[in-house]
Amino acid sequence: MPSSIPAARRLTALPARVSDWLVRWRPILPILIAELVLWIGFGSLLPVMPLYFTDRGIDVATFGVIAAAWPAARLVGEPVFGWLADRTSRRPFMIGGLLAAGIVTALPLFVSGAPAFILLRALAGLATAAYDPSARGYLADTAAPDRRGEVFGVFGAAAMGGLLLGPAVGGVGAAIVGDVSIVFVFAAVSAVVAAVALAVLLPTSARGPHQPVPPSPGVELPPGLGPSGRVADEAPPTAPRRLLNRLLLAAILINFGTFFAAGTYEVVWSLYLSHLGAGLDLIGLTFALFALPILLLSPFAGRLVDRGGGLLLLFGGPFAAGVCGILYTLVADPVWTVPIILVEGLGFAFGGPALYAVVARGSPQGRASTAQGIFGAAGTLGFIIASLAAGVLFRESVVFPFYTFSAVMALSLVAALIIGGRQLGARPSAAA
Repeated sequence: MPSSIPAARRLTALPARVSDWLVRWRPILPILIAELVLWIGFGSLLPVMPLYFTDRGIDVATFGVIAAAWPAARLVGEPVFGWLADRTSRRPFMIGGLLAAGIVTALPLFVSGAPAFILLRALAGLATAAYDPSARGYLADTAAPDRRGEVFGVFGAAAMGGLLLGPAVGGVGAAIVGDVSIVFVFAAVSAVVAAVALAVLLPTSARGPHQPVPPSPGVELPPGLGPSGRVADEAPPTAPRRLLNRLLLAAILINFGTFFAAGTYEVVWSLYLSHLGAGLDLIGLTFALFALPILLLSPFAGRLVDRGGGLLLLFGGPFAAGVCGILYTLVADPVWTVPIILVEGLGFAFGGPALYAVVARGSPQGRASTAQGIFGAAGTLGFIIASLAAGVLFRESVVFPFYTFSAVMALSLVAALIIGGRQLGARPSAAA
């Protein structure tokens, strides 16, 4: 009987813990909900989009152009929309971007031909380019300096949760209905639902934070923050005054290398596993296994960043991903890619929050969305270059794309360390 008392107390305390969690994360909860719903819809498209377009007479080479239209539009749109959001209001860009994404996602069901498909994917890229810098800028301004790593860790976990659920939802839905076009409808509805969630739940403040995520208990607020942790009107004395600063430039270089890897995988990963003899079941499993560590560990990694500055995580995560790129070329059995991809997912889980924390610290007061837009555009540029190069390299040798992205990753890390120096490892409270 006595042994059941602690268990009963834990059950009684559970609602209070849930309530405390909701109160603690209430300022950014609308963004987290929207991100989860949006990525469920986006993830549902991943396994069916190539099938849909090729079934409608689009050859594989042309489909590559259609796929590239999305990041190409983001490359142009993110800096522009980020700049506009900092000078007007972030809320309309977030809500309007999601609504527009929902509309153009469904339109491929009503048109035909490569030019129309390319145009719609470009418009979808512009729509998400309106949403992303505003959302990340809102998070950067809303979080207290000692919570930014954790906030972006939770944000990344929400996205990866959607990416895990999305392909399963899309595959099951297409199997039940017997038509892959239903997935386009589902993805469009998901974007609209995310927009409605923001419209209802997001504070109506015009620019920055409405109610910041409070600092961790016992942490003294740095200069420039009020009692609630809200960013003051004047920037702290040591905050960067210009967008062109060492912290942001170092983060841009690392993001370029990281997305160069992502663009490489987008083109050659499935082909490489097929070359090793893997079936579709194992290929699909690897996508889920990559997302799993990010989903589970990103919030924890963010807390580590907030406590120690995150220099080791900032460089260790991408370095681990680069090493995994080399290890993939050494295996003969595709099953051995499973433990490697788990390690790579760990690298991204720990490196992502550290990188976003650096971007937040490198953002001048009132220009967080602009900084996020430039930062995102650098990653998109890396993705596009890798996508164009990976196919050519793969044709020469199946291992060349992996060697190339590992080299690019290493060079970006070295250049970032030279430029950022000791500032990259500063504790958040000291850098504020």
